[in-house]
Amino acid sequence: SKLNEGLAGVMAAREGFLPWKNESGEIIGWKLPSLTSATGSVLIVHGNAGSAVDRGYFAKPIQAASAVDVFILEYPGYGARSGSPSLKSFLAAADDAFLLLDRSKPIYIVSESIGTGVAAHLAKKSSRDVKGLVLFAPYTNFKTLAQQKMPFLPVSLILLDRYDPEEWLKSYSGPVKFIVAENDEIIPAKLGRQLHDGYSGPKILEIIPGARHNDVAGQSVEWWQSVFSFWQTNAR
Repeated sequence: SKLNEGLAGVMAAREGFLPWKNESGEIIGWKLPSLTSATGSVLIVHGNAGSAVDRGYFAKPIQAASAVDVFILEYPGYGARSGSPSLKSFLAAADDAFLLLDRSKPIYIVSESIGTGVAAHLAKKSSRDVKGLVLFAPYTNFKTLAQQKMPFLPVSLILLDRYDPEEWLKSYSGPVKFIVAENDEIIPAKLGRQLHDGYSGPKILEIIPGARHNDVAGQSVEWWQSVFSFWQTNAR
């Protein structure tokens, strides 16, 4: 999912995105600023396919639903961002990006697919600042997911980097919405249900009937307004 920086910038501008840069001036993702004075931030950590600049279907209804700045993290080695992709580099990029957000206001995290691990990591590490999560097509842990998709491989030997959302969310107690695609062909629906069932904080499980993996993330402004209401009603 590599893009050169010029093409990424053109695609971003078309979506209304501004470059999101770190302190050394590197573009680490894209920002969709609040239409009014921002009352908080939403950080989107995307799935394995495509790149951050493709995530207008996420960012725009969120921006329309609430007065928040929306940030879309780009992973190393994706889009126009340099570096090499690995589970470890994703977490490091997320840690650095999180420090750039305004922690004097609520921060919410939205994840998709493989991004579940990134979101759960941030929720564990910054549990006071992360005021709510939405997890699209989530999974319990990467080892179980890999065994589902690659049953013939000795997973415990090949996965040196392990994402463990199930374990990491034990350190979090904020409101979480879990969205599961009933007919998910990439991440079995049962893994999302298990992650929800094992979570002890305020939670909602939404199973979308007949949906496949890529069918669940495009939700309406009204849907997102109900998410903000859930997050705010259960604020700690």
